Amino acid sequence: MDTDHDRFLRLYDEQLRTDAETPGALSVARLGPLRLATYAGGRGFITYPHFSGQEPQALAQLAGPALEHFSAQPQIREVEFKTRGHDHAPGLAERLHALGFIAQPSESIMIGPLQSLFSDGPDPAGLELRCVSTSDEIEEMCRMVDRAFGEPYDPATTQALVSRMSRNDGMELWVAWAQGRMVGAGRLEPVAGTEFAGLWGGGVLPAFRGRGVYRALVDARARSAVAKGCKYAHSDSTEYSRPILERQGLLKVSATTPYLWKRTETGSQLPPANCATGR
Repeated sequence: MDTDHDRFLRLYDEQLRTDAETPGALSVARLGPLRLATYAGGRGFITYPHFSGQEPQALAQLAGPALEHFSAQPQIREVEFKTRGHDHAPGLAERLHALGFIAQPSESIMIGPLQSLFSDGPDPAGLELRCVSTSDEIEEMCRMVDRAFGEPYDPATTQALVSRMSRNDGMELWVAWAQGRMVGAGRLEPVAGTEFAGLWGGGVLPAFRGRGVYRALVDARARSAVAKGCKYAHSDSTEYSRPILERQGLLKVSATTPYLWKRTETGSQLPPANCATGR
């Protein structure tokens, strides 16, 4: 019997992988089934279609050549290799570790109808929701989100979002204001050629959590996406946002773990191919 979980996971693999993941890239190269995307700010991104185990090459075998593509470009300072829990990827984690990638916290892949995210209740008293688009507003948003996640401010994120905004590709940056300050934010990204819109970058300052700010940001983005003709929502969610989205009708269909490689001052130090596990 085809469950909602099975149907949503199939839709995810069919509509939300490879080319659908890289609309904001400056360029995308192909390495067999892999997409190697270059973004503003010296960022590289590696993704691929669902691997079932029937492919001629394993993901672990492709990881080294993929990193070599980016490490040969001096402007690339970090590379993300995005993995999914439901792919057939024996030896991939070990190979990425040997190449110098560091596993980041795993997130839940959430899928469900956009209308299930509509809220019946009023927004918290005094909360203002709106979209931002200027460079100054985007920088303020990025600084706030980095504080919300306890991370240092990264100007490259601002640069990438400002570049995206100038292309007018459908992305919306929603922010929440309360008590005269920006306290929460999140992106809406309709995925061209699909039934989906992505909810990304949702963050709320710790002092304002538990007050309905995140729920209000989700509601505003979901309504905007439906108005654009989208049917489903998808999000890679932290353990803070996953329970909220589950209560509103989204299902966890898999998990994703990003692996991050950063260039050192002495350049890329790639291990020889024969040290790889799983090859």
